[in-house]
Amino acid sequence: MADTLQNPTSPNPKISAYYQTRAEHYGVVTSDWLAQAQAAVAQNPDDNGVSGTQVRVSDPDKPFSVIDEFNSWRKQPDLAEAVAAIRALAAVIRNSQATTMMELEIELKKASDSLKAPFRNCIDSWDTTSISLTAGCDLFMRYVTRTSALEYEDFNSGKSRLIERAEKFGEISYKARKVIAMLAQDFIFDGCTILVHGFSRVVFEVLKLAAQNKKLFRVFCTEGRPDRTGLRLSNELAKLDVPVRLLIDSAVAYSMDEVDMVLVGADGVVESGGIINMMGTYQIALVAHSMNKPVYVAAESYKFARLYPLDQKDLAPALRPIGFGVPIPSKVEVEKSARDYTPPQYLTLLFTDLGVLTPSVVSDELIQLYL
Repeated sequence: MADTLQNPTSPNPKISAYYQTRAEHYGVVTSDWLAQAQAAVAQNPDDNGVSGTQVRVSDPDKPFSVIDEFNSWRKQPDLAEAVAAIRALAAVIRNSQATTMMELEIELKKASDSLKAPFRNCIDSWDTTSISLTAGCDLFMRYVTRTSALEYEDFNSGKSRLIERAEKFGEISYKARKVIAMLAQDFIFDGCTILVHGFSRVVFEVLKLAAQNKKLFRVFCTEGRPDRTGLRLSNELAKLDVPVRLLIDSAVAYSMDEVDMVLVGADGVVESGGIINMMGTYQIALVAHSMNKPVYVAAESYKFARLYPLDQKDLAPALRPIGFGVPIPSKVEVEKSARDYTPPQYLTLLFTDLGVLTPSVVSDELIQLYL
C-alpha cells in the first residue's frame, strides 16, 4: 500500500503522490510572469518606504474574515480593489488552520469566490462586475497555488513557500503602477497634447511622473460620463500645474486634430489583446484610428483576464445610474452600461509592468498565463 503512494521514478522517495501528480499536471509556464514582473519591480525599488508585503494587524479576539480583511485594505484611497483582494487572499493563507494542502486550496478557493461574488446582505459592498478584481483573484490562485515550486516539500514547508509567493505577488501588484509610469515616460515628449478619458489611477501616475520630470505637455480630459470621473482627473492635474482642457465626451472628434496621442486605462485586458474600459473608450479609439493618432493603454498585468468578447453585447452588464438633470418619461429606455470593449486593431501599444507590449504579444502572454 505504501508503495502505491510513492513514485518509484522520483529521485526523492519521501515526496507524496499528491505533490508528484500535481507537479506533473501544473508545470511552470514557459513565460514565467512572476519572474518577469519581479525583475521589473527590482528596476524601480523606490517606493517611499511603503512595502507591498506589509501585513495588516488583525484583532486577535475577532475571527478572521476575508471580507473584513478586504474591506480594510480597500479603504486605502490609492490601493486598487484588485490589489486589496490579493492582500486579503494572502492573509487567508497566513491565518489558515488547514492541515493539508488540499484543505488550504479549498479554503483559498472559497475566499476567492466570496470576493468575486459577495453575499447580497454584505454591508460594505463593492463592484462585483469589476474585471480587474476577478482577474486579480484568478491570477493569484494560478501563481500562488499552482506552481511546481511547492510540490516537493511537506505541508508546513509548502505553506511557508506559498505565503512567500503570495507576498511577492502582492508586492509586484502593488508596485505595478509605478513601474508602468516609468516605462511610459519615453513616449511623452515636450509640446505634446494627450487625450485621456475619465479617471485612471495608472494614467494619472504616468502623467504625474512626467510633470515631476519637468516635461512640457498638455492634457485634454473628457468629462467621462456617466460618473464624470474626468472632472476628478482634471482637478488633480491642475494641482500639478499641468495645462488641462476639459471636454464633453461628444467633443472628442472635434478636438482630435489637436491631439498627439490618446492614453487610457483599462478595467481588463482580454485574450484578443483588446481592452474593456469605461464607456466611450471604443469610440475614442475609432476616431483616433481614423485620424492616425496612436492609442496607448496603461494597464497592470493583474488585469489580464481570461475573456474573449466578440462584440459589445458579450460583456457582463456593469450598470450605473445616469442623471440627465431633467425628468425622463417612463416609456424612454435609458442605456446604463458603464463600459465597452475596444478591439485590438484600434490600439497601438500597452504599457504594463511586464514591459511595453503590442496587443498581439499581450494575447500570447495572457493565453500562457492560464495554461
